[in-house]
Amino acid sequence: MHFIARFLRYLVATIFAAGLVLPTISHAQTLIDNINGITLDQEGEVVRFTGMVIDRDGKVAQLLNRKDDRPKDLQYIVDGKGQTVIPGLIDAHGHVMNIGFQALSLDLSATKSLAEAQQALAEYAAANPDLPWLIGRGWNQEKWGLGRFPTAQELDIIVSDKPVYLGRVDGHAGWANSKAMEIAGITAKSKSPEGGRIEKVGGVPSGIFVDAAEELITPSIPPARPIDRDQALLETQSILLAQGITAIADMGTSIEDWQSFRRAGDAGRLNIRIMSYAAGIENMIAIGGPGPSPWLYDDRLRLNGVKLYLDGALGSRGAWLKSDYADAPGQTGLPFLNDTQLLNLMSRASMDGFQLAIHAIGDRANKQVLDAMEELKDVFSNDKRWRIEHAQILDPQDIARFPKLGAIASVQPVHQTSDRLMAEQRLGPDRLDGAYAWASLEKAGALLAFGSDAPVESANPFIAMAAAMTREDENGEPFGGWLPKERLSRESVLAGFTTNAAYAGFAEGRFGALMPGNRADFVVLDTDIMLASPTTIRGITPKETWVGGKKVWQE
Repeated sequence: MHFIARFLRYLVATIFAAGLVLPTISHAQTLIDNINGITLDQEGEVVRFTGMVIDRDGKVAQLLNRKDDRPKDLQYIVDGKGQTVIPGLIDAHGHVMNIGFQALSLDLSATKSLAEAQQALAEYAAANPDLPWLIGRGWNQEKWGLGRFPTAQELDIIVSDKPVYLGRVDGHAGWANSKAMEIAGITAKSKSPEGGRIEKVGGVPSGIFVDAAEELITPSIPPARPIDRDQALLETQSILLAQGITAIADMGTSIEDWQSFRRAGDAGRLNIRIMSYAAGIENMIAIGGPGPSPWLYDDRLRLNGVKLYLDGALGSRGAWLKSDYADAPGQTGLPFLNDTQLLNLMSRASMDGFQLAIHAIGDRANKQVLDAMEELKDVFSNDKRWRIEHAQILDPQDIARFPKLGAIASVQPVHQTSDRLMAEQRLGPDRLDGAYAWASLEKAGALLAFGSDAPVESANPFIAMAAAMTREDENGEPFGGWLPKERLSRESVLAGFTTNAAYAGFAEGRFGALMPGNRADFVVLDTDIMLASPTTIRGITPKETWVGGKKVWQE
């Protein structure tokens, strides 16, 4: 029965991704009329309209108000029935293939305790007896209230006869059982690699591998087959389109991922737009060769640049801080690159015009990348649009350097609501002034691009919009918002998920705004996001999603 269920799920995902279930309109001039249209112009001002003409190329031809004459040569007229239409939302930081893989494997993101995770593993193992490895992701010991990392023994009591490897929610640590460590050759003599840490208890590996230490285990895991990758991509598309996301920046594209994207594009099954950032210099060269790729498949795919990592995450104490962790004296995190290595990698990418997207979470890591940007800012004269991914913990004195250096702050609003209590523990009350400091960055003149880091967090952009406006979680806590001075206006939030995210991915003028000449990517809602309360926005479910003037998803 499990096989049949998975097959039917795959079949449905395939059909939806191919655009065969829904009535479609293509290669025709179309009017979407009787709508509450909302978009932003180049100055970030809200533009409202009641009708939108889409040309034969799937681009916006004209925006209309109620009194404007409607064109006479239309082939299709769609009655919007007064519903709200906004631009297709752009996730400026996600992990395309991982979203699908997590949905198709053991997903621990909803577990609230170690016992729940163990039960989920037991059920998954029983349902998948033929899998050589049991792979999953999403555990979070902070959410469980465990007060420590879990151990291999706590996996062994559930599954001991085959290897188990489960990624932490942030992707910066893995949890292995004893069988997995045995296969990988991990013993008490194993040493932590540079940029990583093998957690040990009494001198013995505990089963937790942080950041670069994960590479001691992962090469032993059988690689996904091309058919597995293609299925994961179809699953990702179904998830994103259902949430109103029509474009995403893929942070860490491998050559195998790129081949899946290309196969989908060649077959006409690529319905989301992917702005790709290669996983390191080697993948950058393998995919792009002499430089970024052109836009492919009617602006559905482009290799923009390369993703680099400077540190880990707060949850696993891998984020590189200027001072010790408040809850772990003597630890400051894990720097991944020294200054010379970073400058060399940035120069190698920039000399061929690749855009840099650099992961930096801790205040020391953010200072390192800002220092490197300052050193190189006059060396390369091209339009660099260098991005700092996450920028979670900043020294307040470094905030003004973002606009000065043209650094784009690529941030994820839901991280703040998820991390709040943990961040207070890791940093202490006296070091929070630069934590998740979105309004301070905006006030200083920095451009903010918003994403989710899915599958680390839910890809749902409406949850993120509410979080950015209120700094409160789904329970309305803390009342009035955490560090409320960092709350943002709804105009700023909409820009972060549309025009700013497009600019951050070299896509302005192509998509991100419903303006003449742009691709007609839009979402139909039953709620006016410029008037509704944040609580109402948090609960929005899109009614329809259109890409390039074609309906690709409906409720």
